[in-house]
Amino acid sequence: MNNQNNNTDKPNLSFWQIWNMCFGFLGIQFGFALQNGNVSRIFQTLGAQVDDIPILWVAAPLTGLIVQPIIGYWSDKTWGRFGRRRPFFFVGAVLTTLSLFIMPHSPTLWIAAGMLWIMDASINVTMEPFRALVGDNLPEKQRATGYGLQSFFIGIGAVLASALPWMMTNWFDVSNTAAPGQIPESVKYSFYWGGVVLLVAVLWTVARTKEYSPEQLAEFEQQTAKSTTAIIADINFNKGAIIFVVLGLATLALVMGLSLEKELYLLAGGLLAFGIVQWIAAALKSANKTQGGFYQVVQDVFTMPEAMKQLAWVQFFSWFTLFAMWIYTTSAVTSFHYGSSDATSKAFNDGADWVGILFAAYNGFAAIAAMCIPFLVKKMGLKGAHCFNLLLGALGLASFIFIQDPKMLLIPMIGVGFAWASILSLPYAMLSNALPSNKMGVYMGIFNFFIVIPQLLAASILGLILRHVFSNQPIYALLIGAASFVVAAVAVMRVKNSN
Repeated sequence: MNNQNNNTDKPNLSFWQIWNMCFGFLGIQFGFALQNGNVSRIFQTLGAQVDDIPILWVAAPLTGLIVQPIIGYWSDKTWGRFGRRRPFFFVGAVLTTLSLFIMPHSPTLWIAAGMLWIMDASINVTMEPFRALVGDNLPEKQRATGYGLQSFFIGIGAVLASALPWMMTNWFDVSNTAAPGQIPESVKYSFYWGGVVLLVAVLWTVARTKEYSPEQLAEFEQQTAKSTTAIIADINFNKGAIIFVVLGLATLALVMGLSLEKELYLLAGGLLAFGIVQWIAAALKSANKTQGGFYQVVQDVFTMPEAMKQLAWVQFFSWFTLFAMWIYTTSAVTSFHYGSSDATSKAFNDGADWVGILFAAYNGFAAIAAMCIPFLVKKMGLKGAHCFNLLLGALGLASFIFIQDPKMLLIPMIGVGFAWASILSLPYAMLSNALPSNKMGVYMGIFNFFIVIPQLLAASILGLILRHVFSNQPIYALLIGAASFVVAAVAVMRVKNSN
């Protein structure tokens, strides 16, 4: 990529240059959607009980929590003949492809659970630098377009990958049943094709995209007066460690003493883990070993730019809603709109099938919304556009309790699709405008903490709230999600330093 020293910012890229840079996200989402749509099925086929599946799935968010800041930190420090972010795209794509080939051949449940860890780690190796690449390569005024195109490819990939097992059976006459303990051929072939699509899409981006060197990025930032100086702060890690360990132990004691829901063990474990991380950071600081990646990442968590801290609240409440929707929409629709909670009944299975259509629909609407978002940004600014889209999503989810005809639920999916596309693009556009290039990767990785944390919190407390406040009626989980979207919309308007 040519450097234009006389410019005050990076040169604009053409639409097709941005398209090539984001195309790899189609492959990433292909693999991710196949994982999300079929891994539970694989677990159950290999003998998992329904109650065990959430625990098995905890691997996915925890893997992202660990891997993304590490990969972000390493990619910030990488530069060679193959670039800065692209080596991670390539390695992650190869590992994910191999995982997709191997996963449907898992002979036992625990091997399948281990493959989920490997697959999710590999996807994260590829995905995290893609977010940073847009910030690296595009000037601020084009970043909404860049992240919008990523959302477009996410929507297209999700629709196609989610439907792939069905297409294998109905279009190509591949069996969707198998002997007990065996994965159906339709799932196997879907994973094979998913691996091929992922690898080809990512390699397209690797081959068709160039990167600026760290020196070029530093020059651009000097020209735009954006500081790359790291924030120096004296953090009392021991104090934080004590607070979080005490909170974790107190939560653990309450759960055990009052025989509370087992999901709350996740909350206790998360608090304890964050306390222990701070204790390790304190020990490294005392030993004057502060140059390593572990300490630097922990330090960066506590010295985030102010705009990033404000956006963290936006992400937290946005993703809390999304996980509430993903976890409870099936049970909400089957019980409220189809009148059955019996998993063996025809009504229940008809409702569950329709939820699959609804989820495909909102991903399709998200792909359309992604093309509209740059125009909304021009009219309303980044904050205004994101606030508007979140409120559309809140309206969509809240309307579930007022709609009686299940077919009419397609209409609220328009609002959910706009919110989904916006969540995948505009917070990153706002964040990248506030970050120095030398820490773009690590901060993007840390930013994803606020995707994982609400997921773990939703898994910990939503069931408790429904059982004790809403008589275990899952439709109210969607109303809680709608309220959380509203909180996120209010929070985004309070973000400073973003138009």
